[in-house]
Amino acid sequence: MSKILIVGPSWPLRAGGMSTFNERLAREYMAQGHTVTIVTFSLQYPAILFPGKTQFSEEPKPDDLSIEVLINSVNPFTWFKTARYIAHARADLVIYRYWMPFMAPALGSIARWSRWFGNKARQVAIADNVLPHEKFPFSKQLARYFLHSIDKVVTMSAAVQDELKIVGFKKPSTLLPHPLYDNFGGKTERETAISHLKLNPNTIYFLFFGFIRQYKGLDLLLQAFSDVRLRRYPVKLIVAGEFYDSPDRYYRLIREHKLTGQLEMRTDFIPNEEVKYYFSAASLVTQTYHHATQSGVTQIGFQFDVPMLVTNVGGLSELIEHGKSGYVTETNPQQIADAMVDFLENNRFAAFSKEVSQLKHRFSWLTFAQNLQA
Repeated sequence: MSKILIVGPSWPLRAGGMSTFNERLAREYMAQGHTVTIVTFSLQYPAILFPGKTQFSEEPKPDDLSIEVLINSVNPFTWFKTARYIAHARADLVIYRYWMPFMAPALGSIARWSRWFGNKARQVAIADNVLPHEKFPFSKQLARYFLHSIDKVVTMSAAVQDELKIVGFKKPSTLLPHPLYDNFGGKTERETAISHLKLNPNTIYFLFFGFIRQYKGLDLLLQAFSDVRLRRYPVKLIVAGEFYDSPDRYYRLIREHKLTGQLEMRTDFIPNEEVKYYFSAASLVTQTYHHATQSGVTQIGFQFDVPMLVTNVGGLSELIEHGKSGYVTETNPQQIADAMVDFLENNRFAAFSKEVSQLKHRFSWLTFAQNLQA
């Protein structure tokens, strides 16, 4: 069996998408008999760059995981220390999680310096993005700095594969679909979820889930939700997730379109134990992104058999078959509204949900982990 290091977000950071992913991947390798340690951050972002309320978890350290808290993203002395730790660990595989150019100096230096200290392990990156969603200075140069220290890159969408070409990455790369987020517990009865969330059982709920950032297109969804045709149905939109963007523009749209009565605003951080209730209560998950690579929200939707409405950007449309497991629209409020009206008018939930349930077997953690290691 192998010794594996995963370098990326984990506890004591809050359980957002990447922390949850890294911990789930670690458990998959452990279930296969490998020895796994996660090497994570003592500080991920300086306070001035962090858009949320807190970076840190209030939960206790997971008692089944080996976690080393070493990296300060802006302190090169910790990069040096981490590189020495990786070299001395004598691992067989080091997996780096890369998602934005701000992290390139830290992660690229750690990967390089660990080689200088004698690390002979294969170094593989899981790249959520190669180029950032928002503008960032020298993003291509920073991406190259990190990627040139890596032996292989795994992406989770064809869109990120294309980004590798843009920055001139010549080493091996593999496309592996994002695995299911199956760590949030099983699906609950809708009535149980509705009661837990203190919602109206006679209302149909659509769900926008996750950190609210400009590129995720909540503005498009709010404009679409103002369509007068939707007022014929007992439907509301749940917005569940913390603002990582100024809320003013969204509340301005809500006032402008008189949407207060059509919304459930749950804009605090959603802890892992609450996720199953939101997805079990929802009839349709909406991902109306302006641009994207892939999204872990899609894989939560698959886990809970919920149909999805996605925009035709990045890798979002790669997993949804329009008219069967959900909808793929352009980034156009009218088209988004048309899809939501069709869903309600033609009672699509049962058929779409069945299709989602049949598709999700393709996204196993075992397959992802084995191919990542290959």
